[in-house]
Parts: sequence; C-alpha cells; structure tokens
Amino acid sequence: MTLFEGTEPEATEPARRPPLPRRAVAGLWAAVVAIVVLVVLTFLPTAYVIQRPGPVYDTIGTATSADGEEVRLIEVSGADTHETAGTLELTTVQVVGNRERTPSWFELALAWLDSSRAVVPLEAVFPRGVTTEQREQQNATLMVDSQAEATAAALSELGYDVGASVEVTDLTGDDAPAAGILEPGDRILTADGRAVRDAAHLRDLIQSGGGDPVEIMFERDGERRTVQITPEQGSVAGETMWLIGVTLTTAFDFPIDVTIQLDNVGGPSAGMMFALGIIDVLTPGALNGGEQVAGTGTITANGEVGAIGGIRQKLYGARDAGAEWFLAPAGNCREVVGHVPDGLSVFAVETLDDALAALEGISDGDTAGLPTCETG
Repeated sequence: MTLFEGTEPEATEPARRPPLPRRAVAGLWAAVVAIVVLVVLTFLPTAYVIQRPGPVYDTIGTATSADGEEVRLIEVSGADTHETAGTLELTTVQVVGNRERTPSWFELALAWLDSSRAVVPLEAVFPRGVTTEQREQQNATLMVDSQAEATAAALSELGYDVGASVEVTDLTGDDAPAAGILEPGDRILTADGRAVRDAAHLRDLIQSGGGDPVEIMFERDGERRTVQITPEQGSVAGETMWLIGVTLTTAFDFPIDVTIQLDNVGGPSAGMMFALGIIDVLTPGALNGGEQVAGTGTITANGEVGAIGGIRQKLYGARDAGAEWFLAPAGNCREVVGHVPDGLSVFAVETLDDALAALEGISDGDTAGLPTCETG
C-alpha cells in the first residue's frame, strides 16, 4: 500500500491463533506428568541392585598387578612350565549399586529390558547387618580360598600329593552364630562326625543340615573341643546359603609354588578356570587346542565343580569377549537353558575331569558327545 503525506495507515487487528485441540492439550499434560514422574523416580530409593557382565580374564594370559604392571596371571616355580595357546577365560559379574547407593527406578527399567542384565533384591547381594566393606572382605577371602583349592585340585589331577587343613581366619561379625565359640586360628576337624576335607566340604556339610545345629570338632592350641553351632541364612557371592559366620581357609602343603595374580576380583566362582589354567601351564601342548574358551564354577580340592551366581551375565560377558565355547557348572543348567547368546556353545560340567574332557573334545573338533544343559 502506498502512503501519501497526511494520511495514516488503517489499524488492523492481530491474527489470533486457533486454540489447541483437546487431544493435543491432553497429550502435552501427559508428557509433562511423565517427565515429572521420571524425575521423581530418578531420586526415589529402591531395594534392588543390577548385575551385569564384568571383565573377562585369561588364566593362561596376563593381568594388571596392583602396581600397574602386566604380569602372568599364573606363575609357577619348582616345576617345568610349557607354552600355551588360545585362552582359558574366567568370567565375572559386576554389581551396580550397594546399600549406600541403589540404582534409580529409571536404571532398573533399562536393566529389565536388557537380557544381559539382571535386577535382583538388595538383600540377596548385601545382607542386612553386613557392610559393603565386610562383604568385600568376605569375597576377597573366598577368592584366596578358591585359588588354594584350585591349585590343590590341579596338582592332585597331575599326581602330586597335597595335604589339607581347614582353619578359621575371621568371624563375620560380633553377632555371628559362631561368635564366642570359634576363634581365628582354630582348625576344623569334623562336622556332624564327618571329617572335613576342605573349606568347601564344610560349607556343603552345613548346607545339608538345612539350618539344623551343626556339631563341630576343632583344635585350638593342641586341644580338641566339640561344640554345637546353629547356622543362619545369609548371602555369599549373591547365593543364599546357611552360614555359621566364619571365614575359612584351607591350608595345603604344596610340593611346588603356584601364584595366582589377580586383583579386584572376589568370590569363589573362578576356581575351575584357575585349575584348568594351572594344568595347562604344567603340561605340554594347548589344553584347549588353541581355541578361545571361557567358563565359571567353584571347585573343591577333590575336583568337584559347584554352581555360581550370575551365570547369565557371565555367558554374555564371554560372548562379548569373543569366546565361542563356555564351560558351565551342571548345577546352573536351569538358568542356562534358553539364555545362551548366539555364537556361544555351552557344555555342562560337574567335575574337573568333565572340564578336561570338554577341552579335549574342543581341541579335537569333536564335541558332539559332550553333555550340554539341554541334554541333561
């Protein structure tokens, strides 16, 4: 429009925006409410923790020491050692959260949607009355114990003579069932009249009682005593069991020196893979045929392989590390069936001999007859 001197432009009303449809308004409010709820849930405390795949360590390879140096995970002196090939990897589980800080509901929701993770009750991993530091100390003791039992199992398999005595190293607390009865340094001789072979054997004898009082014979300062202790339920490495409230170690008289160097890993579940690594180092040839093999499982001095916690997370951890083969305790088979990641073959083992037979089959390329969780 052209303006001439002395004229004013006509006033026009500003254009009005059409009102939002009711559905759009409702959707907008729903989004606002969802954001508010999400923010609130992020800060609300929960009663769960998350288990996820942890690091994988090659027992016949190297690991980083506490000083930051790369060292052989298994060192042997006093016997001839041999070159190895491939891997024999132990698998671990990482726990996200503790009593001081649990995961948010948002983190739990993401974990529920991830097949490689598990949401478990806080009490199952961090029992009430046990601090995070106490739990870490218990798991560290179990790791040391598992290394000794693995060494005993491996050397026994190779024909060496090893002696064993089960000793109390500490009490788990002032309110532990054994408090005031057992002391550090006590040597456990029998449980319910049966000679105790090693720490794992004592744990099994306690479990078999289902919570009933256990008659313990022990030796202190050269004097033998017999007492009764009533176990209480607790958690060790994520597994609920009957406990008398002591940490134990099995002292062996080894004819050769075996040192396992692995920091920041606790619990007993690496025992079987330690034993296989020791045997591989002490025998000619590649026990695994040069293949990448992973596994998990506790082990006793007489070669029995036991179930562990977090098996599904360990399967995914092995797959992600590149393993094609996995040795799983037969006791974990119910948790394995239907949850094996693509590209991973899993064999069930009950003993060290079973694990060695599985490695022989993998090495020879003939695994058809090896037991799996699906075949029982």
